[in-house]
Amino acid sequence: MKFLSKVVQPFIKCMHCVLSVGPMPSHIGFIMDGNRRYATKNKLKQVAGHEAGYSALLSMVTYCYEMGIKYVTAYAFSIMDLMTEKFELLCRKDSFFNGYGIRVHISRNLQLLPQHSRDTANKLMASTVNNSGLLLTICMAYTSTDEINHAVEKCCQEKWVKNDGGIISLADIEKRMYMKIAPDPDIIIRTSGESRLSNFLLWQTAGSYLYSTSALCPEIGIWHLVWAVFNFQRYQLFQKKKNKHLK
Repeated sequence: MKFLSKVVQPFIKCMHCVLSVGPMPSHIGFIMDGNRRYATKNKLKQVAGHEAGYSALLSMVTYCYEMGIKYVTAYAFSIMDLMTEKFELLCRKDSFFNGYGIRVHISRNLQLLPQHSRDTANKLMASTVNNSGLLLTICMAYTSTDEINHAVEKCCQEKWVKNDGGIISLADIEKRMYMKIAPDPDIIIRTSGESRLSNFLLWQTAGSYLYSTSALCPEIGIWHLVWAVFNFQRYQLFQKKKNKHLK
């Protein structure tokens, strides 16, 4: 990955200079879909498809790091598609994260995982906790409905313990969300040509720009990221003109 960074770094810096003329996103979310289809398409074993997908994800994290993006959130797999071997693939990359000074946070319901996987997740977070670079949030054993349900339950439990009959505010709920660690995403990039969010950050994406590419997860590259940011900037300009016109 270091070699890849050195090869594309000048290009990324050039693109960053061009894009920085417009508003730059601080937070990009990725719905990485299509590993199995990639494996079938290329007559590979499924594990090879997953490995290629996670290599692509790490490349995208590298590109975001080089472009100065502060937050990246990856929807690797949901509660409905829980495979612990996928998680193990990602957690073996702790040397990569530390090499770039990337802090890793697992936004999750880890109680759904086996103890070994919970230990692996906690070890990965602990090994990167002091890093001050980009914050990578991995949505593991996650759905947005579970996150919202968890936050509301926490609010109700705390109100009951305190014998507080007051109302539950939006701020109360947001403070108890798994994703309270990062601001709302500016862009959501989805692979495989899908345009749905698939229960990913439903609470946080009301104002996000959704960019969908037909590329499968292992096929995603720097141009997809550049094009997503460029279209986000066009969208921001349109919204600014629209709001000005309404005033």
